[in-house]
Amino acid sequence: MKLHEYQSKRLFAAHGVPIPRGDVATTPEEARRIAEELGTPVVVKSQVLVGGRGKAGGIRLAHTPAEAERVAGEVLGMEIKGLPVRKVLLDEAADIRQEIYLGVVVDRAACRPVMMASSEGGVEIEEVARINPEAIKKVTIDPFLGLRGYQTVTLAKGIGLAGEYRRAFDRIARGLYQAFLACDASLAEINPLVVTGEGSLLAVDGKMVLDDNGLFRHPDLAQMRDVDEETPAEREAREAGLSYVQLDGEIGCMVNGAGLAMATMDIIKHFGGAPANFLDIGGGAKAERVATALRLILADPNVKAVLFNIFGGITRCDEVAKGIVTAFEEVEPTVPMVARLVGTNEAEGRAILEDSGYRLITATTLAEAAQKAVAAAGGELTV
Repeated sequence: MKLHEYQSKRLFAAHGVPIPRGDVATTPEEARRIAEELGTPVVVKSQVLVGGRGKAGGIRLAHTPAEAERVAGEVLGMEIKGLPVRKVLLDEAADIRQEIYLGVVVDRAACRPVMMASSEGGVEIEEVARINPEAIKKVTIDPFLGLRGYQTVTLAKGIGLAGEYRRAFDRIARGLYQAFLACDASLAEINPLVVTGEGSLLAVDGKMVLDDNGLFRHPDLAQMRDVDEETPAEREAREAGLSYVQLDGEIGCMVNGAGLAMATMDIIKHFGGAPANFLDIGGGAKAERVATALRLILADPNVKAVLFNIFGGITRCDEVAKGIVTAFEEVEPTVPMVARLVGTNEAEGRAILEDSGYRLITATTLAEAAQKAVAAAGGELTV
């Protein structure tokens, strides 16, 4: 789950990271009032969960409250990469002398958090890694020891930060790491962390990505979710407890287990097809959840065939079959269906599908199921 800039910076500030004075507006009139309170100049920043806001005209400088009102009205009417701008953040403008990147991310290969810093702040870190990877300095953090002082010194020296700023850099790095831990984040970054004309360090932009698996511990953070980022189908899936991501292929996939779902998508691609979604119904899925999943798949106009790949362990094949039949009764399918049910109660599941009156293409192996689904999507195979 991604957080907006203003949400991320407020969480950073709660852990001692200095941020500019600022507030959020949803109307031009609010923007004027905030600008008057802050004093000008101010930076008016669109709050959307995509990169490239500045290039799209979503970050603007205003020198007077009246200009802030006008600029906010223009930005609030924008769409950036398909997402509407509903809020703007007005921050006190900073006298920027140097820009630094500082971030923490989970390194899955190292199985530990890694803190990264670069002297080339203000641009996407991926671009820095591509063009000048030597500019990125990294330290691996032992989760039992935490971020150590010598590690922040290593980063500061590595990016050429002047000695008088290293104590402040250490406090900010520790605060960022504490925010990362406290929020169960998978990413926390300040880009840029700036050296100001007054000789201080300031986090003028921020980003956090939270681990969805940890949100049950943070109901307050879960309420910060921006539903504009999700498609209606993804929102319905989340509310139903399904792991669903809409893609642009033509073969709908219903699978139990994330690993099996990825393998199913890969083998569809291998045989020349393209998956229309990632959908994991989870272990122990009941008929109601399965029916919801199938409705989501069939609601996609791009879907030309559906592949059910169920390995019955915790999930029982007969429960999945009941859900499929329930969905058929609510949404009459007009595309061919390929079913592979293997494992717990597979005989009962197949019997339910056979007795339902709906004809499905059956398969016993994943390769066979994928080949049949690709052929069905291409109109080469029908029931």
